[in-house]
Amino acid sequence: MSTSQPTPRVPMLSKEEAAKRAEAAGLPKGFSGLSVFRLMLQHPVLAGKVGSLLTMLLGEGNKLDARLRELIIMRIGWTRGSNYEWTAHWGVCMNLDIPEADVLAVQGNWKNYSAYSDADRAVLQATDDTLQNGAISSSTWVQLEKVLASPEERIEIVIAISNWNMFSQLLLSLQVPLEEGKESWPPTGEMPPAAITPKHLDM
Repeated sequence: MSTSQPTPRVPMLSKEEAAKRAEAAGLPKGFSGLSVFRLMLQHPVLAGKVGSLLTMLLGEGNKLDARLRELIIMRIGWTRGSNYEWTAHWGVCMNLDIPEADVLAVQGNWKNYSAYSDADRAVLQATDDTLQNGAISSSTWVQLEKVLASPEERIEIVIAISNWNMFSQLLLSLQVPLEEGKESWPPTGEMPPAAITPKHLDM
């Protein structure tokens, strides 16, 4: 199921120009073809800094388990109603062989989903704490300490939640469209109550 896409609030670069600017900014080649970077590379220095953090969190020296990271991202994408974030990271989840049911469980009351591990539950609660209250609660932090062995992992989860919450805001505020051919809200096209669609952007 596809939906109409928003009109970007900042002009998107051509793929060729984005590739040139991405190379100059030291970004990975794959980034320049993404709609979000075709837009952000209008500000190459900022795009380079944002891309550097993203590269690290996605694998270059990161400490947090990839499954946990993706559950965080999908929970944020669904809760914030970010079609781009959900759609992009659905593909990441499938490439990591995270079961569909585990990903889809973030859409509702995940606390009732029996297949989640203690680590899954701790990071999802940390995500909800941050989205709802701006910080991870003391009781949730105790649970994180039980499942995340190192200080590096605990620091990284805070930064990961903050980073992808920032990305949801960026994607929605700048009205970043999906790449051509991408289907909205996989696997079924179902949208969350918070979803911001083109017809809802003039608030």
